[in-house]
Amino acid sequence: KKLVQVEQSKVLVKEGGVHLLLTIVDTPGFGDAVDNSNCWQPVIDYIDSKFEDYLNAESRVNRRLMPDSRVQCCLYFIAPSGHGLKPLDIEFMKRLHEKVNIIPLIAKADTMTPEECQQFKKQIMKEIQEHKIKIYEFPETDDEEEMKMVRKIKDRLPLAVVGSNTIIEVNGKRVRGRQYPWGVAEVENGEHCDFTILRNMLIRTHMQDLKDVTNNVHYENYRSRKLAAVNYNGVDNNKNKGQLTNTETADGMSPLAQMDEERRDHVSKMKKMEQEMEQVFEMKVKEKLQKLRDSEVELQRRHEQMKKNLEAQHRELEEKRRHHEEEKANWEAQQRILEQQKLDASRTL
Repeated sequence: KKLVQVEQSKVLVKEGGVHLLLTIVDTPGFGDAVDNSNCWQPVIDYIDSKFEDYLNAESRVNRRLMPDSRVQCCLYFIAPSGHGLKPLDIEFMKRLHEKVNIIPLIAKADTMTPEECQQFKKQIMKEIQEHKIKIYEFPETDDEEEMKMVRKIKDRLPLAVVGSNTIIEVNGKRVRGRQYPWGVAEVENGEHCDFTILRNMLIRTHMQDLKDVTNNVHYENYRSRKLAAVNYNGVDNNKNKGQLTNTETADGMSPLAQMDEERRDHVSKMKKMEQEMEQVFEMKVKEKLQKLRDSEVELQRRHEQMKKNLEAQHRELEEKRRHHEEEKANWEAQQRILEQQKLDASRTL
């Protein structure tokens, strides 16, 4: 019986001054044997071993340097048979969908016509839904542009890819592709295959989400199973290593249900905080309006007081003016009398 091998290689991707170290794990020999029963076990053991390494690193006193070698994504290549998934494909993905993010791909898509490829995609997605296989779920977002991109990727699942290590010159341009009598199948041409969509999704748009789902869902499931299997003496009682089990926490709740409960609590707290903030805002607005009203009343009172003061000053000035005119009239009358007396005296002399 031919054994499935697990081979690991690292690739350093450099783009725009950013260095990204990718670890690619290949499994040559998978599905090649006559008897393929349990051929997925080496893959499961490898994924679990990386979870175990990370769990041990978390348990150390010094956790500053924690190398993360957990498997973030599984690219499952489906043979371009045109007849849907094989039983081995279904069983493998069902064994792994609780442990890793699965992205189904159609290999050697250039062996099919566009119509055949589209029909094959529909058949595969139909069977994935029928067998309740959990493939990677793209996150929802409020950004319209991002949602358009996500819908575009979802509509093209499973992604059909073409591989080539040959550089060919096409219309004066050097491209990576495969030469055929009828033309060239370009790897990085979106009209020929979905390779560019896959590349952008893995290392640009959804890399962080793949890591988050691995850490918050798949690793937490493994961690809960592992800790639940250890008794108070520290003895590992897990007899079903590598097999999928329904894990529950100490309170009888699965990690996913617990995360969902925590999410609901968080949403409830956010709503409560929002209501409290609205109440505070309304109270502040009312206080501000009351201050404005009080200021308006005070200004009106001051205006009336100033008006009264001005009227009183005006009356006082009028009184002084009248008194001054009376004094002036009296003085002028006295002056006329004196003038008349002087005139009379001069006539007498």
